Amino acid sequence: MYSGNPAVPDDVFDDVLHQIDDFVRTRVVPREIEIMNADVIPADLRAQVADMGLFGFAIPQEWGGLGLDLVQDVELAMVLGYTSLAVRSMVGTNNGIAGQVLVGFGTDEQKAQWLPGIASGDIVASFALTEPGAGSNPAGLRTTATRDGDGWVIDGSKRFITNATEADLFIVFAREQPAPESGQGIAVFLVPGDAPGIQVGAKDAKMGQEGSRTADVTFSQVRVRADALVGESADVGYRAAMTSLARGRIHMAGLAVGQAQRALDESVEYAATSTQAGTVIGEFQLVQSMLADQQTGVLAGRAMVREAARAYATGEDRRIAPSAAKLFCTEMVGKVADLAVQIHGGTGYMREVPVERIYRDVRLMRLYEGTSEIQRLIIGGGLVRQAQRRSR
Repeated sequence: MYSGNPAVPDDVFDDVLHQIDDFVRTRVVPREIEIMNADVIPADLRAQVADMGLFGFAIPQEWGGLGLDLVQDVELAMVLGYTSLAVRSMVGTNNGIAGQVLVGFGTDEQKAQWLPGIASGDIVASFALTEPGAGSNPAGLRTTATRDGDGWVIDGSKRFITNATEADLFIVFAREQPAPESGQGIAVFLVPGDAPGIQVGAKDAKMGQEGSRTADVTFSQVRVRADALVGESADVGYRAAMTSLARGRIHMAGLAVGQAQRALDESVEYAATSTQAGTVIGEFQLVQSMLADQQTGVLAGRAMVREAARAYATGEDRRIAPSAAKLFCTEMVGKVADLAVQIHGGTGYMREVPVERIYRDVRLMRLYEGTSEIQRLIIGGGLVRQAQRRSR
């Protein structure tokens, strides 16, 4: 069991989680089709999300957030994952890969300037790392940050940037110019969304996850002051990216478990009530076999993500466990969603049936924040390096 002190007392957190679960099931689930068809989160739902403090659930309380630790974070992720992933996406970057860069590496002045607005939802943050030709491997970045007097000039293009179309703040990763003699040479900057030289492309048309917004972003001679450099050090960037991504991968695994649970619940309900030739299909052994595989995957994923969060929180494993959890859980939810469509038969292929949307939505989970292939490299390479260190 996790032996650390939780950021929020257990009894308080249990009450918060219950309220959010009720919100998801009674307010969001009934409007999933509306979100999908309009490809946007309704304004009243966004306001309710902000009122509940969900834009800052992982931001420390001193900066206006709820201050959940990662062990609590994944419990929340499994609840938010039960419905349209666009809702979680709306708040995910503020709490996750963007917000955590500031929480973990920002100066006190940078935190004071940006975190209260991020936690309240008044500021929408965007994590600008991925580029054409540099997705899961930040070492391939081509965007540059060139020293210019007491500031920097940023040039380059980013791709698939979540919340880019409404971003008030871009967390931008760029390669330092001139290149340093040692280190990765990747710095990270806080760039206001209205800075001259930023061009945001049209909202991407995606396979699924309607309501979440991604777009290309181009930085052309974007000038920022010296205090825009996160941590006031140009060598922070690579470490900040890797740390934020590792933490985010455990959260992503929790979301996958939530989606898998929803697909399972939809499958069980359909199997228990639908008939074929007068027989409830849930009585067919082959259908029961598919349900059993779904349930097994959900239980295994839930246990794994909780263990990965515990290991991360204690500092026991902040590299291999996050990747293993993301790999297993995102692959698992794809299989569970596929079985859900199969159990539903032709009905499962119809638009506006929940399992059809889930099937499309979860496909992305094996791609973003590090593909399954990248996770395998991290896991395998990490195990080999551990063995080599022990043998020295």
